[in-house]
Amino acid sequence: MFIPKYSITNKILKSIGIVEAAREVIMNAPLVPAWEAKFRKEAMERTVHHGTHLEGNPLSEEEVKDVLDGQEVIARDRDIQEILNYRNVLKFIDGVQTQIGPSGNYNFTLETILEMHRLTTEKILPPESTGNFRIRQVVIKNTKTGQVSYTPPPAVEVPYLVEDLVNWINSDEGKEANPVIKAGIIHYELARIHPFTDGNGRVARAVATLIMFLDGYDIRKFFALEEYFDENPMNYYLTLQAVSNQLVLDTHERDLTPWLEYFVEGVAIELNRVKEKVQRISVDARVKDRLGEQLTLNERQMLIMEYLHRHKAMTNKDFRKIFPDFSDDTVLRELMFLRKKGLLKKVGGTKKATYVLK
Repeated sequence: MFIPKYSITNKILKSIGIVEAAREVIMNAPLVPAWEAKFRKEAMERTVHHGTHLEGNPLSEEEVKDVLDGQEVIARDRDIQEILNYRNVLKFIDGVQTQIGPSGNYNFTLETILEMHRLTTEKILPPESTGNFRIRQVVIKNTKTGQVSYTPPPAVEVPYLVEDLVNWINSDEGKEANPVIKAGIIHYELARIHPFTDGNGRVARAVATLIMFLDGYDIRKFFALEEYFDENPMNYYLTLQAVSNQLVLDTHERDLTPWLEYFVEGVAIELNRVKEKVQRISVDARVKDRLGEQLTLNERQMLIMEYLHRHKAMTNKDFRKIFPDFSDDTVLRELMFLRKKGLLKKVGGTKKATYVLK
C-alpha cells in the first residue's frame, strides 16, 4: 500500500499556521452574498487562466474572462477548448462537493479521477484517450534542450499505482492527515505516476483542490492555488522533478518533504492574499455585532467604507475623485444610507463636510 514518506518541518508548521489563521478570517468575514459571488467568480477565472497558462496556453487573463463570458476571442480552437474544459472541471468539483455535503465522510473513487481527466481533455485528445490511462511509455523532456528530465513509471503499472493512491486517500491514515498536506501528497503522486498521455498537471491540481474542498478547506472558494505555481513555473516543475528523481530503491522511499514545504507555502501565500483582500473590503466585524445582522452594501458603499478604513476621513473633493462617473447627489445618497446605518458620521457644514467612521 502507498505510504507517503515526509517530515513535518518548522517551515511546514509555519505555513500551516498561516493557512489556519487566514482561513479563520476568511470564513468569518462579514461579506455580503453579492461580494461572495464576485470573489468566487474571480477565483474561478484566475484558476482557469493560471491552471492552463502553466501548461502553455497563451491566452491572457482578459481573453480567458472573455471566453468564460461567452465572448468571441481570436485564438486557436484548442486553446479556447482548454479554457472551457477546465471551467467544466471546476463545475464538476462543485458538483461532487455538493453531493457529498459538509460531513467530511467520503469515499474517493478512481472513477472520479478518470472523469476529471475526461473533462480536462474533451475535444483535445482522441476519444479513446480521454478519461483513460495511458497505454504506452512517455517521458518528460526539456522543451529547449530535448533532454529527458523525468521518466514516469511503465504504463502497465499505472492503474495499480493510482488505485494504491486512492486506497490511501480512503484509509484511516489518509483521512487523518492535515487536508493541505494531504492535497500536496496527492498532487505530487499523480504528477509522479503521470497516468495520462496529456493533462496530467491539470488533473493533479484539480484532484488536490477537490480533496481540500471535501475536507472542509474550500475557503468559500475564494482562492486560486494555480496562480502561485504559475508565478514561477520553473520552480514548480523543478521542485516536483527533484523529488521524483531521488535515487531510491523503492519509490515509496522518496522523501516528499521538499515538495510539501513548497506546496504548503503556496497555499499559505494564496490564502494570505485572499485574507488581506477580504479585510480591505469587509465592513469591520464590530459593525455586524452592533447591527445584529449582516449589512448588505452595494459596490459604491463598499468603496466608501474601504476608503474610510484606509484614510480615516472623506471630503466632498475626495468622493468626486473616487466616483468621477457619478453625480454628487448619487454619492450623497450613499453617504446618507451609511449614516443612517450608524457606520459613519458627518462632521462640519454641507460645503465643507467631512465624513468619518463612527
